[in-house]
Amino acid sequence: MATAFANIAFTPSVKAVQQLHGSRDAYSGFEHNNEMALSRTEAEFIGARDSFYMASVSESGWPYVQHRGGAVGFIKVLSENTLGFADFRGNRQYVSVGNLNNDDRVSLILMDYAHKRRLKILGHVRMIHDTDEP
Repeated sequence: MATAFANIAFTPSVKAVQQLHGSRDAYSGFEHNNEMALSRTEAEFIGARDSFYMASVSESGWPYVQHRGGAVGFIKVLSENTLGFADFRGNRQYVSVGNLNNDDRVSLILMDYAHKRRLKILGHVRMIHDTDEP
């Protein structure tokens, strides 16, 4: 687990609940580093996926989760801290795009159901239209 995840996810409220239930000490060591780079293992896991879930936050403060899918490898590791994927037109509601135009924070959950493994990624989105950078 990249330690930057803990710095973002373990808010004071989360830490209080961890303390209450006895898991605080086990996780406190993850917070003292801001490592953001994907490991080779994580990059390989990402490259083997054919779908993921993407959460954005609306202006009303409510989260919105959308499934994205394609051929294995459609989500690509572009660098140690950058992912890319083509987002083809779906039902034309543009909920995720609208949310991300307002707040660029995103959460991705990539699943390997067969092996009971998952990867959670928190990040920021930069949308590029295909006419801007074909």
